[in-house]
Amino acid sequence: MTTSAGPPSRRTVQALAAAHQRLHRQRELLRPLGWAVIAVVTAAALTTPPTPGLRGQSAVVSAALAFYAAATALAISDHFVDRASGVQVAVVAVMGVAGVGLVAIQPRSATGLAVGAAVWMAMTRLRLDRGLILSAALTLGQDVAALHGSSTATAVLAATLLNALLALFAYVVRASRAAQDRTEQLLAELADARDEQTRAAALAERSRIASELHDVLAHCLSGAAIQLQGARLLAAREPAEAGVQEAVQRASELVNDGLANARAAVGALRGEPMPGIADLESLLAGFRRDLLVPAELTVEGALPALPAETSLLLYRGAQEALTNAARYAPGAATTVMLRYTNARICLSVENGRASGSRALDCPTRPQGLFGVGGGHGLAGLRERLERIGGTLHAGPHLDGWRVEIEAPV
Repeated sequence: MTTSAGPPSRRTVQALAAAHQRLHRQRELLRPLGWAVIAVVTAAALTTPPTPGLRGQSAVVSAALAFYAAATALAISDHFVDRASGVQVAVVAVMGVAGVGLVAIQPRSATGLAVGAAVWMAMTRLRLDRGLILSAALTLGQDVAALHGSSTATAVLAATLLNALLALFAYVVRASRAAQDRTEQLLAELADARDEQTRAAALAERSRIASELHDVLAHCLSGAAIQLQGARLLAAREPAEAGVQEAVQRASELVNDGLANARAAVGALRGEPMPGIADLESLLAGFRRDLLVPAELTVEGALPALPAETSLLLYRGAQEALTNAARYAPGAATTVMLRYTNARICLSVENGRASGSRALDCPTRPQGLFGVGGGHGLAGLRERLERIGGTLHAGPHLDGWRVEIEAPV
């Protein structure tokens, strides 16, 4: 049983599989004993008159022995526990009835062991109520058959007590196995409940942080955006250099972009879906529209389904690289390439040198968005990638700059 109405968890499935494997191992240990019982019953039937034959009581002995051996061999087979319950009841019933038939014809032999084996199988394999009913019926049938065959009352009582002890021991074994299975399943459900409690606590803390972030950072950015909008209008009204107007305009756009990212971060903390590689085209469209970055996306090959964290890191890598391109090389043609090879996915962002610009890694470039931001975006992204086994490389390439990210799939 599971604690929820949904599908069982991974731990619960593993606990059920372990219980099934344990049952098979126990049956493997007892299987030689089952073959020994078949051998003993066969030897007793062959040496006690009337012996097996083709006529009269000998034919009945032959048929009963054949049915018993076949049913017992099927009952101790490895896949018997996986068969339908109706099939199991029928097989155990055939074992018992054949054993009772042998006792009726050969009451003074060891064929009574056949009925005891059927009682054991009924109590270990069948549903408890069915096992009790079938065991009682087989024991009663054995007693009647033995008395009909002139067995003494002492012998009949001994056979009855033997069946009762076998049934009791089988019930103890069955209850012990069921208790162990249930304990492991409860431990799995307890671990799942603890994980769920931890996730709930983490979600509550993330919601609290999201509220703080929204109340502080988002409000501050909104205020800055309003002030910059006013500065842009004032610069347009009053005589001001074109560079000043452009700087105010780009700063306003950058603040608006930061506000959007802050809102996305708040949404992520609250459990909302995060962007991924499926959103790269819309990301590039935003950079082309808002920051005039001539960026194009190229995809090589069919991309596999990615973990959410990997997809998010690739998206953030493209976002950071495009921001740097807009900051240090405005107007430079930029290519974003996504490809999958050798169980790893690679994202590369490459831009050329902007017309009239100096080296892309030159810290003295005054144009574009240079100087805006802390400059730690790629370093932080590299650390996050290393935690999932990925890499990030950034540096000059031909006449431009390239950022390359690789991550396992």
